[in-house]
Amino acid sequence: MSIYHIFVINRAGSLIFEWENKSDENTKIEKTFAFPLDIHIEIIDSKPTVVFGERDGIRLKYIVNAVNGQAVRGSRFISESNGEEKDFFEYIQNVENFPIHLSFVPPVLSANDKIIIASTFHSLYAIAAQVSPERRSSGIKLLETTQFRLHCFQSITGIKFIVVASTTSPPTLDLFLRKVYELYADYALKNPFYSIDMPIRCDKFDEGLKALLEKQEKSNVVTL
Repeated sequence: MSIYHIFVINRAGSLIFEWENKSDENTKIEKTFAFPLDIHIEIIDSKPTVVFGERDGIRLKYIVNAVNGQAVRGSRFISESNGEEKDFFEYIQNVENFPIHLSFVPPVLSANDKIIIASTFHSLYAIAAQVSPERRSSGIKLLETTQFRLHCFQSITGIKFIVVASTTSPPTLDLFLRKVYELYADYALKNPFYSIDMPIRCDKFDEGLKALLEKQEKSNVVTL
């Protein structure tokens, strides 16, 4: 699936809804390395993480989750040869332990990471609107990197709808976000038990979003 994340941010910058593509959750890349390692790995959030040297599908921020088939917990694992606990970084510095077979998995955003991202983007959006030389600037509508594209649509009431997708995603994501907004208006705002800016917890909204995502992936075109 070309869509990675969907975020909905309220007027105060709080995350009120998020959806994450979990199809890559079980993706694992395995490779055998000779000494020395030709990728650079550092400890980030207590996990061995790739910070330099993308290759063979192994990308930046991928996490080492197994050494020679043994699961890594934090930065430690149990050696298959003697059953002793080993430190990952000490292990890969010893030439006698090579060749070594490593397994990598994509990074997963924690709930706290998502909250920080929402708050940070809300602030950047406000700054972009203020520093723009054009009056009544709409703020950030599109961010492009070598890894992903981020599209943002802000409703009249100030609710931000954000989609993070692959660089190969079609140029129809603005229309997709407007469709998400329509779902929000139909199933959240029209709900007498829902108040604006509150977290979106509505089965009908979830069902509508699921159907919209399936349509987006099949046709790559969302018609208004």
